[in-house]
Amino acid sequence: MNSKPVRILAIESSCDETAAAVVEDGRTILSNIISSQIDLHTLYGGVVPEIASRKHIEKIVPVTQQALDEAGCTLKDIDAVAVTYGPGLVGALLVGVSYAKALAYGARLPLVGVNHIRGHIAANYIEAKELEPPFMCLVVSGGHTHLVNVTDYEHCRILGLTRDDAAGEAFDKVARAIGLGYPGGPKIDKVSKEGNPEAVIFPRAKFKGGEENEYDFSFSGLKSAVLNHLNSCSMKGEEIVQADIAASFQAAVVDVLCHNSMEAVEKNGVKKFALAGGVASNSALRSAIRAECEKRGVQFYCPSPVLCTDNAAMIGCEGYYAFMRGVRSDLSLNACPDLEL
Repeated sequence: MNSKPVRILAIESSCDETAAAVVEDGRTILSNIISSQIDLHTLYGGVVPEIASRKHIEKIVPVTQQALDEAGCTLKDIDAVAVTYGPGLVGALLVGVSYAKALAYGARLPLVGVNHIRGHIAANYIEAKELEPPFMCLVVSGGHTHLVNVTDYEHCRILGLTRDDAAGEAFDKVARAIGLGYPGGPKIDKVSKEGNPEAVIFPRAKFKGGEENEYDFSFSGLKSAVLNHLNSCSMKGEEIVQADIAASFQAAVVDVLCHNSMEAVEKNGVKKFALAGGVASNSALRSAIRAECEKRGVQFYCPSPVLCTDNAAMIGCEGYYAFMRGVRSDLSLNACPDLEL
């Protein structure tokens, strides 16, 4: 049996973080470098795709070299190059994919294309080394809200999707509406601690049991309800308490995410449940899901916040399992912004 560790150099550039990591045997991080563009995009109230792409071009070489240096590696110590090829912003993805292909070709290394959402799910393996499929995972981020039944390292089944806005997208839009600015998720989480989550009862979109997509999510109506409430208060000259609006909105989002997740857990007899994605850093969501899992005797998993947001370690983890089962991408690999799970 070969005892030599398998090292994956991973690259992630799907949105506004330029990231590179070296991951050993799928679960050990040797380095995890993230260059964030949050301060840059805050000026515009959200991610500007063209600016993100240009910044990736500027940062990808030094970030990748820093990941290798911190891991004490050169390309000769690497077994494969893994890269996010979708979903995400097409220009941002193209920077990472093009650079990864060049590295793999120049160093004569295998290339492994990775689905960004699968990467988020795999982030749970890094810190919870005992976690193995099957388990259920709720992936919540700025662009995705997926409830997924992970049957093994290769296969998963989508139980629910958002029909409109992703949860993180709703956080950003509401934060902007109540004057908190970008990025919305962390700011709403922080100010909500000072507010009353029952100050305003916002709607919860829930679909009827027995429907084919009964675990789907919808947040556009909730977002509209917040905007209508703000307009109504303004017209009537009523005081708008920012913390109360934030807390009430967050409570509605968390309630829907919890309800759908636990309904699916009970119906499918799940014993392990994981959170993933940027919104998984939300303290109210983590606390609520953890409590609901404990009530049902379900083991709960959630990565540290740094592994919830976009990073390359999670891509390296998923890339390792894909590489070990023989997945190889050729040099025709292209960015796929609408890549499905």
